[in-house]
Amino acid sequence: MSKLSKDDIEKKLLHLPEWEYYDDAIHAEFEFENFKDCFSAMSRIAFECEALNHHPNWSNVYNILTISLSTHDANGVTNKDFKLAKAIEHIVEPDDE
Repeated sequence: MSKLSKDDIEKKLLHLPEWEYYDDAIHAEFEFENFKDCFSAMSRIAFECEALNHHPNWSNVYNILTISLSTHDANGVTNKDFKLAKAIEHIVEPDDE
């Protein structure tokens, strides 16, 4: 997996408005109603991380989940990070159907 250029990252972020690029990673912060809802989302995200074999740097304080994604083997952001970010978006903010 090769590291993406800054331009490629910025273009991909147009489709993920919750995410920002800095410090060689993409970052997002999500706020939930309460701790239970936050932890529930983290549990669902964990299953997706295992399926993709890609694990975030993340932290949780009460109802706030902070996530940073980068591919350590590539020393930066790759398509693998965007694949996981999109999966996280679908978990955290599912489409109304």
